[in-house]
Amino acid sequence: MPSARSSVLYVSDLAYPAKGRRYGDEDVFLTSRLREDFDVAVCHPLDAAALMAGFDAVVVRNSGPVLGYRAEYDAFRQRALADGVRVYNQLSGKGDMAGKQYLLDLTAAGFPVIPTVDRARDLHRLPDVGTYVVKPKLGADSIGLEFVPRDRLAGLSYDGRLVQPRVDFRYEVSFYFVDRTFQYALYAPRPDRRWDLEPYEATERDREFAQRFVDWNDIAYGVQRVDACRAPDGELLLVELEDLNPYLSLDVLSPAARDSFVARMKESLRGLLGQETVRGAAGTV
Repeated sequence: MPSARSSVLYVSDLAYPAKGRRYGDEDVFLTSRLREDFDVAVCHPLDAAALMAGFDAVVVRNSGPVLGYRAEYDAFRQRALADGVRVYNQLSGKGDMAGKQYLLDLTAAGFPVIPTVDRARDLHRLPDVGTYVVKPKLGADSIGLEFVPRDRLAGLSYDGRLVQPRVDFRYEVSFYFVDRTFQYALYAPRPDRRWDLEPYEATERDREFAQRFVDWNDIAYGVQRVDACRAPDGELLLVELEDLNPYLSLDVLSPAARDSFVARMKESLRGLLGQETVRGAAGTV
């Protein structure tokens, strides 16, 4: 069982210039609340591998896109798995933590996701629209994303890239979970302002939609964000399953809702700390 004051290494790039988001502010708030129950130290993602052995758990939060430090991130994962380090989120995630392969897997399995292919010979499986979205499998934060007309698709290089139809959606909505329990939802009423978010009253059907993806994922302890768009026919389609370091937009919530989220995250972290560690339990990206 964890001690009364377990130690936590909190990983964040406080200065990362995220468009429409304030990583530093969110993590200053979260660490201030976690310190009520844990001994907390904050470090940059590049320092995590060297420091994590001295802590009971590592909490990876707003660490920024790992594309800029891929080798160091892979080394952190490999060492954490080999040494049985408790990492929050757990490193077993099948969503963005492992790249965008899940979009292909979910498409093949018939989940409500924007149709996705990664081979020219599969283009016939996509709806016939004017414009398509081409993105790298290991992309993040729209890095490497481009819009391509249909007549250019056949000549593209598909090495490490995905293709989806560009959906003329009504709005984007995000569902936030701790472990597999729904916490709150936020949406962007204007499609051209992704991070101008407002509270969203999720219906039971909305929650069932989001729950399917969280249940499909292999994370027992951690924070997940299910990003979806409302298609013209009124149905929700998955855009992303963010299970590595999802920004939480806690500043949009009411004080009561923030308190509820923090309490649930503390409970989840205590649950992780109470688990026996298994060395090399999860695969590497």
